[in-house]
Amino acid sequence: MDDRRVVLYHPRYVAAFRNLLAEAKNDLHAVHERHVAEHERYVAELADLHREVVELREIMQLIVGTLRTQAESDVATLRRQLETALARIERDQQKPLH
Repeated sequence: MDDRRVVLYHPRYVAAFRNLLAEAKNDLHAVHERHVAEHERYVAELADLHREVVELREIMQLIVGTLRTQAESDVATLRRQLETALARIERDQQKPLH
C-alpha cells in the first residue's frame, strides 16, 4: 500500500475560497440590512396610508351625515309644499265653477 498523503486542495486555493466565502457573507449581511431598511420603509408607508384611510373614512362619515341631514330637511320641505298644494286643490274643488 501507498502511505503517501495526497493533497486534494492547495493551501492557496483553500485560503482564496475562505476569503471568497467571507466576502459572500459580508455581501449577504449588506443585502439583509438593505432588505430590513426597505421593509421598515414599507411599514412606515403602510402606517401613513392607514392614517389617511382613517381620515378619509371620517370625512366620508361627516359628508354622509351632512347630506342625510340635508335630505331629511328637503323631504320635510317638500312634504309641507305638497300638503299646501293639496289643501289648495281641495279648497278650489269646493268652489262652484260658475
